[in-house]
Amino acid sequence: MEPIPLPSPIHYELLLQMLERRTQYALDEHPAQREQVQQLIITLRKAQSQQRQLETHCQLDNLPVEHRWSLNEVSQPKFPSSWNAPSRGEDPGV
Repeated sequence: MEPIPLPSPIHYELLLQMLERRTQYALDEHPAQREQVQQLIITLRKAQSQQRQLETHCQLDNLPVEHRWSLNEVSQPKFPSSWNAPSRGEDPGV
């Protein structure tokens, strides 16, 4: 079974740090927008928590999970289980 792709936890951390450390302070004089940022932070924390719960449930059900850094990751070629994939630097034609 292919691993279930999920965002890397660092994505949540980066967004939360940006909002908490920069965005909030930039909106000190704008309470309505600052409140919107607070709600956004709460929403991101909930999403992060829900992802952890999903990962736990997948683990309990023996479903593999793979944290992705982007949508553009290059997938590694798949070899039949009877083949041995060449190691880096090894000439597959030998």
